[in-house]
Amino acid sequence: MSEMVRIALDAMGGDNAPGEIVKGAVQAANEDGRIKLFFVGRQEAIAAELEKYTYHPEQVEIVNATEVIETGEPPVMAIRKKKESSMVKALMMVKEGRCDAYVSAGSTGATLVGGQILVGRIKGVERPPLAPMIPTASGASLLLDCGANVDAKPSNLVQFAKMGSVYMKNVLGIDRPTVGLLNIGAEEEKGNALVKEVFPLLEHCPDINFIGNMEPKDALSGKADVIVSEAFAGNILLKSYEATAGILLREVKSCMKSTLKTKIGALLIKKKLKDTLGKFDASEYGGAPLLGLNGLVVKAHGSSKAKEIHNACLQCVTFKEQRICDQIKEIIRVKDE
Repeated sequence: MSEMVRIALDAMGGDNAPGEIVKGAVQAANEDGRIKLFFVGRQEAIAAELEKYTYHPEQVEIVNATEVIETGEPPVMAIRKKKESSMVKALMMVKEGRCDAYVSAGSTGATLVGGQILVGRIKGVERPPLAPMIPTASGASLLLDCGANVDAKPSNLVQFAKMGSVYMKNVLGIDRPTVGLLNIGAEEEKGNALVKEVFPLLEHCPDINFIGNMEPKDALSGKADVIVSEAFAGNILLKSYEATAGILLREVKSCMKSTLKTKIGALLIKKKLKDTLGKFDASEYGGAPLLGLNGLVVKAHGSSKAKEIHNACLQCVTFKEQRICDQIKEIIRVKDE
């Protein structure tokens, strides 16, 4: 059997913890024998959930943690003071090399802080970006940054483009991923000071396939494989997209159930409709990795159900197999000290 991929799960993080966390992770382990799960959290609660499922005992372990970092807590203080929390203990397992990856649906702020303070950045990486996959009309694109660096510098965005290209090439198998810069217009002179300054840097960067500025509509049409932005605009794009997709999905389902005729029509196109709506389900792609760290840190939605956790665990396998951390180290140019 191939080398095991050891995943530390913050079993107490998220709206549906620990039930959906355990369910999704066990599903992933049953699907892929290379996965070894370490559920970090309150032992009795995790054990009670595990009793509901059948799994190979050698693939599952519980690590007791008595504290939980709640969503509303100040991230830095929580990471420093709650040493016995499920989040801190799980991140420390990655830092110490006992695990290859960390997955959490808990506090985004604490995950970002903990990832950088505890797991640590790859040498030469200025600011790790949070990089979710977003469904598009032509498949999916990687958006970075969507929440980690609101006040980014031009050099940060260049690194985002490089790391995003590495990820898309090796995780999705795109030979030469296209890179677009999120902007209010396609023209080079458009945008604020940041995007105007970074445009020529991306244009002359030999490590990426830059195709220019992109408006939000272009991003969602799938014009580029990698969408580069600072976190303020990126987060607005992501949340607007998720909200719009959710509203449309609810409206379509409501319409299909409104009359006898629409119910009959829905039955006739059920499979095709399910396939079409499934293309806009972000949970298909797992969580958002925090790229540029010395280990894999994956942030899932706070409302994650088993499906997203399952896919996040499988995502960890690909990340390790493709040596994403090592390849990011190779592409980031470290300045001579």
